[in-house]
Amino acid sequence: MAQIFHRSSNMIARLSIAGAVILLGALTVILYEIALSPWYTNERVTLQQPVPFSHRHHAGELGIDCRYCHTAVEKSWYAGVPPTQTCMTCHSQIWTNADMLEPVRQSYRTGVSLQWNKLNELPEFVYFNHSIHVAKGIGCTTCHGPIATEPMTYKTGTLYMSWCLECHRDPAKFVRPESEVFNPFYAQPTYGAPVTFEGVKYTDQATLGSVLVKKYQLQTYQYCSTCHR
Repeated sequence: MAQIFHRSSNMIARLSIAGAVILLGALTVILYEIALSPWYTNERVTLQQPVPFSHRHHAGELGIDCRYCHTAVEKSWYAGVPPTQTCMTCHSQIWTNADMLEPVRQSYRTGVSLQWNKLNELPEFVYFNHSIHVAKGIGCTTCHGPIATEPMTYKTGTLYMSWCLECHRDPAKFVRPESEVFNPFYAQPTYGAPVTFEGVKYTDQATLGSVLVKKYQLQTYQYCSTCHR
């Protein structure tokens, strides 16, 4: 019986299979990189807001405590967005005629809340509780980044499960003294800048973290039901 295919067909078939595998692998890598890129995660992307609110000015330069605006952060799953009345506590006295603050004044006059665009929004199937995290020594900037240096706030983490598990697997790398939770300029201890906790100076995060993990009885919760309820 005569040979139907040319001998080169074997080589072409092998090259085709190898090429398909390489292409599939390359496509997987490309899609993975896209999924981690700011284009998809919106990291370091500022969103248009009704008022150009600056955390750098309010929290950084003026030193306003996070809890003044985010009043529910210590007792609720939700940190809370400040009502217009909170803004007007100060702005009924200062910058009263600033054009950029007209939306705030209009909201106060009409009673219609400002519609802020959320930067850090979790899917509905994910449960996150702010109060338990701050009570266990996890600072605002651990998740929200250097908020007090941002003229316009942006998202600093992917909020992917792997991002959360980095802390849940080893909280000692991130925990800080409770007194420093709301300090937007807190820095982990180094030999040049130690951190004092209960009268002891610590010069590295590993040592301080291990002490705080025991002090706050932190657990490495990685059960699905912890966050997916």
